[in-house]
Amino acid sequence: LYGNFGQSNYGAAKLALVGFMNCLKLEGEKYNIRVNCLSPSAATRMTSDIMSEETLARLAPEFVAPGVVALAADDAPNGAILCAGAGSFERAFITLTQGEVIKDGDIAAQVIGRFDGISNREGERLLVHGPQQAEFELTSAAAA
Repeated sequence: LYGNFGQSNYGAAKLALVGFMNCLKLEGEKYNIRVNCLSPSAATRMTSDIMSEETLARLAPEFVAPGVVALAADDAPNGAILCAGAGSFERAFITLTQGEVIKDGDIAAQVIGRFDGISNREGERLLVHGPQQAEFELTSAAAA
């Protein structure tokens, strides 16, 4: 989810699964089908030559497996990204900041100049579906 040097193909595939999940969660809701993603930190063949034996032991797959079981339960959430490793469980989110409306002048230069404001996470929101991004942008632009 967060990237790793030399693994652009793996990172792209992982985040593609999140987008896939976000669509399937909406499509399955009316049938009470829940769809979630797991982002594991676990000892695998892919990590066997980049981590110490001690770290690999602490990241044994059996510490991730309960998260898989939880996400498959009847009362599981819908559309969650569950991170799991070493017996620790977290939730990842993709959010949208409040941003800034820029309509006049050299807009591209202003985007760079105001990037800290655009990136300010205060008041960020978690969207339920894709069209909410456009709705938010249209509302923000109209209010400015």
